[in-house]
Amino acid sequence: MIYAGCDAHKHYSVFALANEKGPIGRPIRVEHDRALFRRFLADLPAGTPIAVETIGSWYWMIDAMEEAGHNPILAHARKAKLMMGQINKTDKLDAGGLAQLLRNGTLPGVWIPPQELRDQRELPRMRMTLVQIRTKLKNRVQATLSKYAIAIDEVSDLFGKKGRTLLTQRLSELPSQTRFSVETELTLLDQVNEQIEKVEEQIRAVVAETPAIQLLMTMPGVGSILGIVIALEIGDIKRFAGADRLASYAGTVPRIASSGGKTRYGRARSDVNQYLKWAFSEAANVVGANRERWTNRHVAKLYSRIRERKGHGKAVGAVARHLAEAAFWILKKNEPYREPHSSLTSSTREETRPPHEKEGLDH
Repeated sequence: MIYAGCDAHKHYSVFALANEKGPIGRPIRVEHDRALFRRFLADLPAGTPIAVETIGSWYWMIDAMEEAGHNPILAHARKAKLMMGQINKTDKLDAGGLAQLLRNGTLPGVWIPPQELRDQRELPRMRMTLVQIRTKLKNRVQATLSKYAIAIDEVSDLFGKKGRTLLTQRLSELPSQTRFSVETELTLLDQVNEQIEKVEEQIRAVVAETPAIQLLMTMPGVGSILGIVIALEIGDIKRFAGADRLASYAGTVPRIASSGGKTRYGRARSDVNQYLKWAFSEAANVVGANRERWTNRHVAKLYSRIRERKGHGKAVGAVARHLAEAAFWILKKNEPYREPHSSLTSSTREETRPPHEKEGLDH
């Protein structure tokens, strides 16, 4: 049996081969020319397992390996490096280390979504980028108005139809170049909104509203778009051992440092699914905006209680974690969201208890 380790870079990859006895030959550098890459893969024995380090351009490499009849396995780069235990770092050492982990059966693998799912994911990810641009433009306009003490309190949404009318009427109060800047930002905002609508139309046309998406939409704050994002980014729920694993993968669990009887909580790790983190955070923000209408809902009480003590950011994080854990049980049990049994009697102790000990999350 031949095992291959692939240390991938932007313009080339280094392959190292091994079998049960150890390394085979010297590592081979393969340029990222599609014809050369496919030619190298064709020379490998059919069905060769290949450990590929995660980089931004792994999609086409995985496609090429699968088309060549091999078995690519995506490796978790940070965990793999820790398990190699190498003092020095070179492309050849990394490729050989991946092959060795694969041969030993200890390679920390990452789930590879099917090709169709990888393609569909690009639509909601593009929408997320456009929404971030829209938010930045809105923030710039509001910051400019604040600089010149222009307050428009007649509407709750400054960028709605009535708000835009009032804003246009007040632009004359700005200096000429500042007014030009705001008018340009508003024009860009309209263009971004138009593109967001087009992307949403494409999402609804391409991505079928599956039973899983419909179940996810029963969570508070989750509509059709967020339901699609969450479903596509989670993929197969069976790859998560528990609700805490999904919450960690979604970046809703803080880092924990405990020593000498003292426990400190920090920010979530950066190597998480940022798209999933954004989706749960967006849903949590919706909960925060509607907390006065949802007074009897657990998420609204959770948000209000933590917001009072620790502020909006911590409250959003707590609600996002609750929704991430709830999503696991919804998909695991194929059941809609249910209000936790503890929602009427919950105490502040609930936020600090381990996820598997909390009540009401076994949806």
